[in-house]
Amino acid sequence: MLLELEGVTSYYGKTPILQNVSLGVAHGHCMAVLGRNGVGKTTLMRTIMGLTTQMTGALRIAGEDASDMPTHRRSEIGIGYIPQGRGILPKFSVRENILLGTFARNDKRRKIPDMCLDLFPYLAENLDKRAGQLSGGQQQQLAISRALATDPKILLLDEPTEGIQPNIVQELEATIMRLNTEVGLTLVLTEQHIKVARELSHEFVIMDNGLIVEGGPIDALTDEVVDKYLTI
Repeated sequence: MLLELEGVTSYYGKTPILQNVSLGVAHGHCMAVLGRNGVGKTTLMRTIMGLTTQMTGALRIAGEDASDMPTHRRSEIGIGYIPQGRGILPKFSVRENILLGTFARNDKRRKIPDMCLDLFPYLAENLDKRAGQLSGGQQQQLAISRALATDPKILLLDEPTEGIQPNIVQELEATIMRLNTEVGLTLVLTEQHIKVARELSHEFVIMDNGLIVEGGPIDALTDEVVDKYLTI
């Protein structure tokens, strides 16, 4: 397994948000993390990145114990993170936002990777444009590019299609699929669109109240399972 969590409980302050979470993601696979709002999906992503107050249990990346690693070290050994809301710097240019990701690279290359420019021609043509002037879909492209600039092995995408127009969702979905199938990146994504999760993922887990309550190969994400755990 490229990413493993074993018995992980994660806290904000003294309050446990994740409780005894165990999962594994194989190299080259995509795992969808599903659940209603507020059940712990974003906390799971932030826990993997080391952004919660405290974590107990074990977290391994490519077999290396990362349980006590600071966030910057987790980036250096191969985790790229695209947070919910994208987290771009609106007053910085497209170029500057992408180059920020290069500071997590082990090879110290301060250059926009060709892959970012190939994947997103609009960004390539507007490198000096302020990020705050981009549309929601373009900002998500920028957030993905910045994460790719870290040279990741694993990409965490927290609600990548949230607030994106339907036609742009299809473009983003195609890009995410390319990253997995052509580039070979291992992906973990939280997603509200069941259709997107089914099309992109090899496995899934469903969270409720900080616990994993269901999971398995994506073929096991039946309509009955969706109705039981995800229908509001």
